[in-house]
Amino acid sequence: MLDIIYQANELVAINKPSGLLVHRSPIDKRETRFAVQELRNQLGQHVYPLHRLDKPTSGVLAFALSPEAASFYGQQWPNNLVEKHYLALVRGHVQDNQLIDYALRLEEDKGAGIAAGTEPQAAQTQVRVVQHYVVDEALDRFPQTRFSILSCQPKTGRKHQIRRHLKHIGYPIIGDSRHGKGPLNRACAAYFGVGRLWLHCQRMQLTGRDGEVIELQAQVPEDFAALLAKLESCQSSRKS
Repeated sequence: MLDIIYQANELVAINKPSGLLVHRSPIDKRETRFAVQELRNQLGQHVYPLHRLDKPTSGVLAFALSPEAASFYGQQWPNNLVEKHYLALVRGHVQDNQLIDYALRLEEDKGAGIAAGTEPQAAQTQVRVVQHYVVDEALDRFPQTRFSILSCQPKTGRKHQIRRHLKHIGYPIIGDSRHGKGPLNRACAAYFGVGRLWLHCQRMQLTGRDGEVIELQAQVPEDFAALLAKLESCQSSRKS
């Protein structure tokens, strides 16, 4: 059963688990589970995805419950009217809160038949440092490995925007197979006992019919909570 975190007459939202596709994709032809199909079966009615989350990303995923609602709410994404907050685990100690203002070209996607873009598109992500951690293990190039937990608020909606922006400033997300570091990802997966893209959509705000704010919140999943607990225990061990 999918974890439904919000349900009203026009909208429903789930806390999507990592590894679940939103809908069928030519990239993952062998997949048999999709959020759209599972939620439709769970509710007993059609649902219309308003946006997408990458397969390995967990967190808030919103659906409309009618074509009319999909038309009304769906236009809020391309117009950058949706406020989104993500939690990310990255390599290194990010020192300052910052606005990453770095234009991105459309990424090539051969599986979906999408060619690489030629013109960069404006892209901005606000980053806030939540916590620094140090693990006394040589998971990367040094005897100790540094991590940061970041709160990321994309102001625009480019594909893989957070992942690409964090790579651009030199702090790739742990578990990012496309924009991160393979050896570090594998070492972290072995150390933490689970491997995934450590990116979670915690909160999202939409605007309702009467201008009211609709807030959708998704708790971090068990694997992410366990990861944070292990990082905290590493800090406690270093201080004792």
